[in-house]
Amino acid sequence: MKRRFPVEFVYQVFALIIVIIVIHAIYVTYVRPTAFSVLEAQEISMGQDPFYIPERSLVVLIRDFEQQACFILMFWAFAIMGFKAVTTLRERALLDRDLVNVPEGLRILPEDTREYSRNLQALPERQRQLFLPRVLLSSLERFGSSRNVQDVASAARDACDSEAERMESELSMIRYIAWAIPSVGFIGTVRGIGEALAQAHLAVEGDISGVTQSLGVAFNSTFIALLISIVVMFLVHQLQLLQERLVFDAQTYVDHNLVRHMKAA
Repeated sequence: MKRRFPVEFVYQVFALIIVIIVIHAIYVTYVRPTAFSVLEAQEISMGQDPFYIPERSLVVLIRDFEQQACFILMFWAFAIMGFKAVTTLRERALLDRDLVNVPEGLRILPEDTREYSRNLQALPERQRQLFLPRVLLSSLERFGSSRNVQDVASAARDACDSEAERMESELSMIRYIAWAIPSVGFIGTVRGIGEALAQAHLAVEGDISGVTQSLGVAFNSTFIALLISIVVMFLVHQLQLLQERLVFDAQTYVDHNLVRHMKAA
């Protein structure tokens, strides 16, 4: 754990920097120039035809700074969730292996724990730091010291519960991002309404173009932010489900492959 946390933290920082650079480059080179061209063409068409109804363009919907910030947060959350999903799948891959290698019908006595611990200690360092090998190794060590099978089962269950709580706490950053996205959209709503109210005197005189454009900023930012929030929250729940299944299957693995073979002298 001490080695993995800095790696994940550095990954999150670099992922945020890369996402900011890429999204800003896309907005500067394509989204905003295209949106301004579309708006200009629509103004010309409305000036020529009073019955012209402009079509909603995607680049116009996402052209403002609030939508840009929402996309940055969305792809940053995707990067973090991708890292955690890959880690969880790597953990699940160990469930298909017999790490303890206890033949069927053979019993593990407290004196045998060191022998079976060597199989786990012989794993590569990267695998040995994963959840399942740590639980198995701690269970063997507990059995060697306590010589009580029930104590080992309780310790393994407590370790699984602790791992589940750790995974839950590490999702707090992603949940914060999912909360921040609609908040950023609401900031765009407030900004757009404020700009519309500042141009109310022009609307009274008959020029409502500025007011409608500002209201478009308000509604577009909220619309895009809510859509992104729905997608992010769906993926968060899928990741949480994957992690919960990992903990449950790991506890079943320990009970079936280790605890049931133990016998106190």
